[in-house]
Amino acid sequence: MGGKRVPSGLKDGGRRVWRAITDAYSLREDELVTLEDVCRITDVIVELEMAWTADGRPMTTKGSMGQQVIHPLIGEIRTQRMARNALWRQLKLPDESGVVPANQQREAAQSRWAAAHGKTA
Repeated sequence: MGGKRVPSGLKDGGRRVWRAITDAYSLREDELVTLEDVCRITDVIVELEMAWTADGRPMTTKGSMGQQVIHPLIGEIRTQRMARNALWRQLKLPDESGVVPANQQREAAQSRWAAAHGKTA
């Protein structure tokens, strides 16, 4: 399939994701934009994790009033991972594990029902 050119500004993590996907799949232009977003968020996650590691990976820190609060990087890493996961789902890449996603099963069942009842899509 041959990978597309890596977008400028991607770091190592984002480049690896870009190459892995574009080498394996042929994507439309709109999907490439979504993939680029996935790659950029991947780079952000790597940077956040490096910053948290540099801070000693504490679970808590002192809040503005001196109270113990969860370290803010933990929440931001979680938020970025959730955003990346949503973008991955939006790409709808095939599952290489052989497990058929639930919505594919539903579509197949609806297709069989339609065929059995003389309905066509």
